[in-house]
Amino acid sequence: MNYSTRSFTDIRAALLAREEVALVDVREEAPFAEGHPLFAANIPLSKLELEVFSRIPRRDTAITLYDDGEGLAQIALIRLKDLGYGNVRLLEGGLQGWRDAGGELFIDVNVPSKAFGELVEHHRHTPSLAAEEVKQLLDDKADVVVLDARRFDEYQTMSIPGGVSVPGAELVLRARELAPDPQTRIIVNCAGRTRSIIGTQSLVNAGLPNPVCALRNGTIGWLLAGQALDHGQSRRFPAVSDRTLELASADARNVADKAGVKRGSLADLQAWQADATRTTYLFDVRTPEEYEAGHLPGARSTPGGQLVQETDHYASVRGARIALLDDNGVRANMSASWLAQLGWEVYVIDGLMLSEFSETGAWHAPIPTPWQVEEISPQTLRQWQEQGRVAVLDFTASAQYVKHHIPGAWWTLRADLSSALRKIPAAEHYVLTCGSGKLARLAVPEVEALTGKPVFLLQGGTASWIAAGFDVESGETHLASPRIDRYRRPYEGTDAPREAMQAYLDWEFGLVEQLGRDATHGFKVI
Repeated sequence: MNYSTRSFTDIRAALLAREEVALVDVREEAPFAEGHPLFAANIPLSKLELEVFSRIPRRDTAITLYDDGEGLAQIALIRLKDLGYGNVRLLEGGLQGWRDAGGELFIDVNVPSKAFGELVEHHRHTPSLAAEEVKQLLDDKADVVVLDARRFDEYQTMSIPGGVSVPGAELVLRARELAPDPQTRIIVNCAGRTRSIIGTQSLVNAGLPNPVCALRNGTIGWLLAGQALDHGQSRRFPAVSDRTLELASADARNVADKAGVKRGSLADLQAWQADATRTTYLFDVRTPEEYEAGHLPGARSTPGGQLVQETDHYASVRGARIALLDDNGVRANMSASWLAQLGWEVYVIDGLMLSEFSETGAWHAPIPTPWQVEEISPQTLRQWQEQGRVAVLDFTASAQYVKHHIPGAWWTLRADLSSALRKIPAAEHYVLTCGSGKLARLAVPEVEALTGKPVFLLQGGTASWIAAGFDVESGETHLASPRIDRYRRPYEGTDAPREAMQAYLDWEFGLVEQLGRDATHGFKVI
């Protein structure tokens, strides 16, 4: 089959012209992290149908797919056409074609945001303290507070002793409450560099009177200094007073105005959403708990700190319009100020009434109409296993599989099915599962086509097996595919090698120079 292609030169020109570009790497996250263009969005073929509607919402977006010669992009193109996407092409020559044309390749994940953070520090000389200096301040019981700008679950895994969880977008709103004395020193940390730089600079930009600095190199720097971290902490930010809210609102609006953030109303938003020629993302940047208690219909829950950190994941169409909202303007304006500097056309939706936050519950990604497949209960599966007639394929995330899975289940990557099935003993029946059953359901017709055998879906996924009280096992007991679905960050967990942590920092230090070579970023630092 002949496929339409798009060249490196054409994509580069579109990026520079601020046109909408969806450059999609359909490999798994680990190979993606080994090298990709700056603005490539990673939407693995294995999960394409579950992610693409939210990440590329407009069906006639100009989409360009690539892999590194594995043949995944061609399959993805057909699937996207079947889903109604009408303007899909392949990258000319794939990833190697990008290399051959002189395109810059970046390693790791969320690179636009991380590179931008380095650019901010480079231009603004964001103040920071070394881990040894911070520890001395804490040991001396100095007038200091440590604010952890990561997600709460990351903070719980490991944190600076005495640190309080204040995810990035919450800092300007909450810092005055945590450090009411303007003489109190505020130290902002994350695991590495980006969120501590952005968090610190947020407080500086907002004009907080306190001395503010980043913990240089975050928890990585802390560990490299031979210092111990806390684990399992639960200190979270408190509620804020009316006066704190009033000051934070004015500060955040000033920063947003300086960054060139645009303003919009609910009527404007509705007009943008009805415009079939332009992509509009609508993000609610409050905490997940606030979102679930009540939100504007159609808004996606994207806490502001993570939105700035992982913009490529949430807004995968470079050049799209982004609309942000919250209930008081502070978090939306601060988040928008960073997105504007990251080169996005970004609006804050003003004038919303509390009554318009009428929808409750968690956000759920829009997905295609599910396949109608035959399902079996955990009890039936257990009977079949006792009779030895069945193979169980588990499509959940590999880390979740290692944590616990149905005894004897084979961990399988959907994009690797044909190869994986050669490693799995042939069976009379196949039963597919994953955490919820959504991903496994998509694989049912594919396994049927490859095996010619009856294939069933475990009703309710592995969660239903556990709920039935049946035993599970853990570890890498039956891997039918390589564990490449997730790139292990050098800073995550509690056992990262020192060499990997130092190499990660060295890479971050080099990002400003790499941005200069690429020259498509369009970033500006206020």
